[in-house]
Amino acid sequence: MADLREYPRNKEGSTISKIVVDRDLCIAAVSCIAVAAETWELDDENKVVIKDADSVDDATLIASAEACPTKAIYLYDTEGNQVFPK
Repeated sequence: MADLREYPRNKEGSTISKIVVDRDLCIAAVSCIAVAAETWELDDENKVVIKDADSVDDATLIASAEACPTKAIYLYDTEGNQVFPK
């Protein structure tokens, strides 16, 4: 079973309500951090965790997820539909 971490997102005006990180897929490439350092950080296992889920706009959050080479970051809309990766 995958090691998934779920993080709620409550940013006003955002269409993304949940972020999920698959820790088994995360390889600490830090490309997501390069795009949105306000949102992400590495934990003591060198896996990405949320620092502040509401720190950036939707476009920047999506760009940070797209930057992940292993697609370890999943984004869900307010209705529970996966919006990234598609």
